[in-house]
Amino acid sequence: MEIAQGIEWKVAPGLTDYSEALAAMENRAAAVRDAGARELVWLVEHPPLFTAGTSADESELINPQHFPVFEAGRGGRYTYHGPGQRVVYLMLDLDRRGRDIRRFVHSLEGWIIDSLGLLGVEARREPGRIGIWTGHGAEEAKIGAIGVRVKRWVTLHGISINVAPALDHFQGIVPCGISEFGVTSLSKLGIDADMAALDARLQATFPAFLSNLQGCNKEP
Repeated sequence: MEIAQGIEWKVAPGLTDYSEALAAMENRAAAVRDAGARELVWLVEHPPLFTAGTSADESELINPQHFPVFEAGRGGRYTYHGPGQRVVYLMLDLDRRGRDIRRFVHSLEGWIIDSLGLLGVEARREPGRIGIWTGHGAEEAKIGAIGVRVKRWVTLHGISINVAPALDHFQGIVPCGISEFGVTSLSKLGIDADMAALDARLQATFPAFLSNLQGCNKEP
């Protein structure tokens, strides 16, 4: 399905093997760069696993349930993926959309915030912290994560949003190196929304994400 500006939008059924996802991303990114393939937004769920970014610290991997651990090649530290979590991989051509990685990450943050807002969740950035946050005081927790890689100005990896994962699985790591706060989900917040409902909001706010991203091509 095309969602905007010729970009393909694909939702994978069931659970996607992580090794296969890495290979598929690499192949599509290379095809975007070398063969003029369409850019892709790919929505998946994974079986329970941990991924290690390029800044991962082994002391932050606890893993009492012995989930598989994958070297992801993206930026960041350890992250959990599993059923009930929407993972969105983006293979976008930043030659077309602006060679500004900080702007890309900032636009991804805004996309998550806008999409959750349509579900009634007041989500936000927090200075000095990675990811997207909600709640205050004892209820403050992380609901969305971001981890990206850019190869020859084509993006790989992307974002994850907790819909209804098993939150105890996150206890196997220090998520993104932040131990002072927990993680939450739409389900834990009492939001009656399934994966399809989140996907619909992500689709609705995607044009605004592209507009924010391509703003880096304009003079301030």
